[in-house]
Amino acid sequence: METGHGSDLQLDELPVTTTAAPTDSYSSYKDNLIGALLAIFGHLIISIALNLQKYSHVRLAGSKDPRSYFRTKTWWFGFLLMLLGETAVFSSYAFAPLSLIAPLSAVSLIASSIIGIIFIKEKWKPKEFFRRYILSFIGCGLAIVGTYLLITFGPNSHEKMTGENIVKHLVSWPFLLYMLVEILAFCSLLYYYKQKNANYMIIILLLVALLGSTTVVTVKALAGMIMVSIRDTLQFGYPIFYIMFVCMVATAIAQASFLSQASQLYDSALIASVNYILCTTIAISAGAVFYLDFREEDVLHVCIFVLGCLIAFLGVFLITRNRKKPKSFEPYVSMNPMPGLQTMHDNGSAIQPDFGSSFSYGALASNDSLSEIYTPATLPVVSEEASSSLPYKVLDHNKTE
Repeated sequence: METGHGSDLQLDELPVTTTAAPTDSYSSYKDNLIGALLAIFGHLIISIALNLQKYSHVRLAGSKDPRSYFRTKTWWFGFLLMLLGETAVFSSYAFAPLSLIAPLSAVSLIASSIIGIIFIKEKWKPKEFFRRYILSFIGCGLAIVGTYLLITFGPNSHEKMTGENIVKHLVSWPFLLYMLVEILAFCSLLYYYKQKNANYMIIILLLVALLGSTTVVTVKALAGMIMVSIRDTLQFGYPIFYIMFVCMVATAIAQASFLSQASQLYDSALIASVNYILCTTIAISAGAVFYLDFREEDVLHVCIFVLGCLIAFLGVFLITRNRKKPKSFEPYVSMNPMPGLQTMHDNGSAIQPDFGSSFSYGALASNDSLSEIYTPATLPVVSEEASSSLPYKVLDHNKTE
């Protein structure tokens, strides 16, 4: 009798197990779509906000308005839009896996490229149309295709972000080994950057990417715990919530500092593309190790996801590759001729230096190829027609006997 009763219990449990799987699968795909749409919407809003703030700066620079940029309505409207976009991106981590949300930041670069043409009115010469205009839109198309593959074949593993689960992942040996490797790499790069003065762009952006992987891990944990608190039970009593919050703020500030240093040394377009590639790659690795994003994915989905990442990387590279490079600055020098001294300029007006291959400094031109520079210096001959008064005083010495 006991054996029959035990078999009846097993049969009763089978329908419950089989019916729960489709419900979880549907729910996870729905959450993936919600998270992806929130991330795309957030990055679009952030791109519009940044261009609005840029427009405010440009308009003030071209006018005689003495106001500061933060006193204009346009700048504050862009700031509020940025807060809205960042909130949407933060919320997206509560629905979709980290490895799916991280590559979607390419949407911001796509939108900035298009808005830069329409809103800021960046103009290109007709002869540069193919080299700049066509390749940029090819890059946008590739980035869109890569984004579609990322959303369609991205990881679909979901887990309830409770304090216990986050602590369990935090003390797991794969993540501890990953953090050890990341800390050693960060310390080595920081040593070469600070002590050896290795101001290479790849070193600075690797530091940013390593910090960014920690940032997105903490953002995912915080967003997930807030979502669980809204839907089920409060998670604010766990110390891990506040530890993650402190780590998020600290790493975000450090990232901004290193990016500011990189922007002072290298072109911003090149920084944007390289930073996107490095940050996305390391963030996906962190999500795969910490949250086990690919634990239930087959090989085909993983390969197509990697292909989507590579296509998005190529698209972002083409978008940022053809930006206008700023010309190097040469100072404006005004040199007035001395009375009676012939110079290379007749009227002695101010000379705007030429942006050529040869060096020019005001009225002093590069004459390296001329042989006259090797001739002995001679004193200028002052004629009476050139100047009515002599530039020097003649002393009359009469010899008296």
